[in-house]
Amino acid sequence: MLKIKEFRFKNNIKQKELSLILNVPANTLCNWETGICEPPLEKLIEIANYFKTSVDDLLGITPGDTA
Repeated sequence: MLKIKEFRFKNNIKQKELSLILNVPANTLCNWETGICEPPLEKLIEIANYFKTSVDDLLGITPGDTA
């Protein structure tokens, strides 16, 4: 599960603010956070870079996880 909301809260960033940074509608970001749909890979990378983390961490993947 995506941890976008968790990273937003840790960094005290409002959903609207992050949506502007990512250049996506706020409802799109909301859909990503609630799992209605998933962001494209390029946006995952952009979000991970913004929060200075890895895509794996953003996705909640830990070393040793298997598909």
